[in-house]
Amino acid sequence: MAKIFCIANQKGGVGKTTTSVNLAAGLAKVGQRVLLVDLDPQGNATMGSGVDKRKLALSVYDVLLESASVQEAAVYAEKSGYHILGANRELAGAEVELVDLERRDQRLKEALAPVQGDYDFVLIDCPPSLSMLTLNGLCSAHGVIVPMQCEYFALEGLTDLVNTIKQVHANLNRDLKIIGLLRVMFDPRVTLQQQVSEQLKAHFGDKVFNAVIPRNVRLAEAPSYGLPGVVFDPSAKGSVAFVEFARELVDRISTM
Repeated sequence: MAKIFCIANQKGGVGKTTTSVNLAAGLAKVGQRVLLVDLDPQGNATMGSGVDKRKLALSVYDVLLESASVQEAAVYAEKSGYHILGANRELAGAEVELVDLERRDQRLKEALAPVQGDYDFVLIDCPPSLSMLTLNGLCSAHGVIVPMQCEYFALEGLTDLVNTIKQVHANLNRDLKIIGLLRVMFDPRVTLQQQVSEQLKAHFGDKVFNAVIPRNVRLAEAPSYGLPGVVFDPSAKGSVAFVEFARELVDRISTM
């Protein structure tokens, strides 16, 4: 049975999509079967996996409105090594259309149920806002991986996210919990980042992953080539860190 994880943070620009595509590629590299679900209407995870969002015959929008199954809509991103359920601008309309529908927050969960045996991991790239799309992701997930920068404002955003997760856990999804916090865009030369990193470890303990993703130019360049950094330049520091993170996640899941 697949482990379903949301990559979520209510603060924008923290590297959610970079984390999603590189973790998916890293997990594929260590022999895991992966489905990446792009729940962001911008479709950045789709493009960053090497799939042209403008040419998608079917997308996550069709799956949420129940006009297609995950098997029909998911495509294999050959260079990246995993399947992706892509998104494009149509998905922005799903927000409005879902409001009046029954089981509107359970659509993704129900769609993923038939394919759970086909994958080891399902990763969901959530938009930054707490929208109906994010709620679908949180309702279908076993846990949340939170990428965060070690900066003061990131701590404030984390408080909001933890409260949201508690509410979803209490009312909609009893399985939901924080799997771990991933420190991204980390620069050890900045004293504040080291201080925030220590605060995180003091407060959240073993919920903070050991892997740390450094600030890395090659990771930033990779999306313009339509590839995860792990595939674009496997020897780059950021790519190596993501593969280490993938291994750590697999080990952590086996002991859960």
